[in-house]
Amino acid sequence: MELTYTPKQNAFRAEVRAWLAANLPREPLASYDTREGFEQHRAWEAKLFESRWSMVMWPAELGGRGCDLIEWLIFEEEYYGAGAPMRVNQNGQLLLGPTLMEFGTPEQKQRFLPRMAASLDMWAQGWSEPNAGSDMAAITSKATLDGDHYVINGQKTWSTRATFADWLFGLFRSEPGSSRHHGLSFVMVPLNAPGVSIRPIKALNGKDAFAEVFFDDVRVPVANRIGAEGQGWHVAMATAGFERGLLLRSPARFQYTARKLVELYKANRDSADRDPGLRDAVLDTWMGAEAYALSAYHTVGRLSRGEQIGAESSINKIIWSELDLKMHETAMRILGASAELLPDADTDAAGWLEGFLFAQAGPIYAGTNEIQRNIIAERMLGLPK
Repeated sequence: MELTYTPKQNAFRAEVRAWLAANLPREPLASYDTREGFEQHRAWEAKLFESRWSMVMWPAELGGRGCDLIEWLIFEEEYYGAGAPMRVNQNGQLLLGPTLMEFGTPEQKQRFLPRMAASLDMWAQGWSEPNAGSDMAAITSKATLDGDHYVINGQKTWSTRATFADWLFGLFRSEPGSSRHHGLSFVMVPLNAPGVSIRPIKALNGKDAFAEVFFDDVRVPVANRIGAEGQGWHVAMATAGFERGLLLRSPARFQYTARKLVELYKANRDSADRDPGLRDAVLDTWMGAEAYALSAYHTVGRLSRGEQIGAESSINKIIWSELDLKMHETAMRILGASAELLPDADTDAAGWLEGFLFAQAGPIYAGTNEIQRNIIAERMLGLPK
């Protein structure tokens, strides 16, 4: 596949590159899994919003630029290529945002989307429960209708960014006696509401990346429900498609890591070449990142023609999660024992260790890869359950 760009697209790329060169933070931001780093990233997101770079695909009236998917891919290539900060409000901007675009009322869109684009509201995801991890249809947290409010009781766990977020979106069982995929509603809950308790969960790196969220008679307006009563599963599956597809993990993210991996190999070539498989592993991951990028352009072309990707998003999820894991495993092999040095050790290895630890979760979140393979087998290949 040979990629060529129009003069308009090349001008857009130049504009993105120039803005990033003039505005990137001079020093790396602290981890967004700390309170200090979270607020630093929120401020960076606000700066992006001021120049309408936070959500380039959104319409201008909601703070975006009305870009198409090709321009979004270009923006991502420049953003990651410049080494810009990781995006902290992805749960809101890349998952809930498109969901609201598709299922939200006009009032919900005006209320939530501009504040989301500006990161005035930071969002956590409320899917998993202690007995409903990969099997999301086993959700038991309840939203009981009481006039124009729901009364929510239950627990969510492994809620990314919930320790510092302002809002949570998730599924709650709103129809008494319902089971499995039926009787669920998709509700947005303010995390400062009376009755909400948050307990941080430390990730492998020791930071508060996740949290348990407890709901004890939390009153939430029915106006905070997205989609129809009891139709939450349908809405959530659209959100899950955004999570597994292109939006959450753009190919530029992995191309950037692949380029860094090539540089790491070159800097450590004398020792790395003692392992005859390392050079091939580096080449394989670089080719994988490039193949994923070309596949993304192909998918965007299909979407622009009005096609749907549906269950194919499960293929995307497997590709990017396992590619990320392989790249960081290869980096660990190149670095040897120094790869295990903690981030406060002043070495280049620290960033790779952080990425390696995070990559372990890739095959689990957004639906485990085992579940994704089942979806591919049943819905794409027509194999029996």
